[in-house]
Amino acid sequence: MRKHHIVILPGDGIGPEITEVTKELLEIISQKHGFQLIFDEQLFGGSAIDFTGEPLPDKTLEACKKSDAVLLAAIGNPKYDSLPRDKRPETGLLELRAKLDLFANIRPIKILPSLIESSSLKAEVIKGVDLIVVRELTGGIYFGKPKGRIEIDSGERAFNTMTYSSNEIQRIAEIAFELARNRNRRICSVDKANVLDVSQLWRDEVEKLSKKNEDVEINHLYVDNAAMQLIRNPRQFDVILTSNLFGDILSDEAAMLTGSIGMLPSASLSIDGPGVYEPVHGSAPDIAGLDIANPLAMVLSAAMMLRIGLKETKAADSLEQAVNKVLDEGIRTRDLMNNDCVEVGCRKIGKELQKAI
Repeated sequence: MRKHHIVILPGDGIGPEITEVTKELLEIISQKHGFQLIFDEQLFGGSAIDFTGEPLPDKTLEACKKSDAVLLAAIGNPKYDSLPRDKRPETGLLELRAKLDLFANIRPIKILPSLIESSSLKAEVIKGVDLIVVRELTGGIYFGKPKGRIEIDSGERAFNTMTYSSNEIQRIAEIAFELARNRNRRICSVDKANVLDVSQLWRDEVEKLSKKNEDVEINHLYVDNAAMQLIRNPRQFDVILTSNLFGDILSDEAAMLTGSIGMLPSASLSIDGPGVYEPVHGSAPDIAGLDIANPLAMVLSAAMMLRIGLKETKAADSLEQAVNKVLDEGIRTRDLMNNDCVEVGCRKIGKELQKAI
């Protein structure tokens, strides 16, 4: 029997709730499709800070490195905002990405017919939307140096450095070209080349690669225009390629096309090590423990893990089909409710997914 070692990072807030639902589904799916998942649950984020004082303990990092894939729920809580920056949950996430060299973040945004009415945009605008955001994840302003805060005569000055090398741009662009080639062969590269030197380098390098990939159409948009176009006409996009900061913002904006950020999975990948699969949404501490969280982004992240990380394609198909079936039946968590639907909680929708499988 095939065996896969999975590190699970439930994290904070609603993380443990959506993890429990997803883990139960994975156990059923693996039995159905003839393989074994060996789970290793580790501390990460705020929960790790509470027990160890560190957001990414060495034990957790080593377990992730040795795994076949990492399934992460969500981290963060305002109560940690007063800690030094290097001790906060978000710093642990950045460190995990850096230590595993997770340079490519893949975020698919696809409108399900059953959820068209859940979007805040008109049906005629979002119908048929099917795009992927390819976000560079280990460079840019989140990792650039120098950074910090210094005393000046008038008080304090804070600074961060946005920086990219040619190699960093080339390797993420190559991922985008590969994905586009298996889709509609169109890439929109997003930058701010009119005012930022680092963005001009980004555009130059993408243009160089496009000359070697002439079967894929490439165009460029400034990030402010791209944000507007995502709302005005999202169907124009196939693959969006962009940097760490811009991708962070645009992918959350694109998530709302689906009606809820609770529907969007993601995969963070390296060249040859384990990937991290996680929902786009945050830890939502305000609703933690109330059994109203939407676990579907976590479930769909698990499906991406099965498909991309473990090569268990049929199992991934089964999990995605279960999600579609439950939504088609009008079963919804609170964030997806509209007329004629039945509202259920986190655990209940998990049970409905089990039935669908």
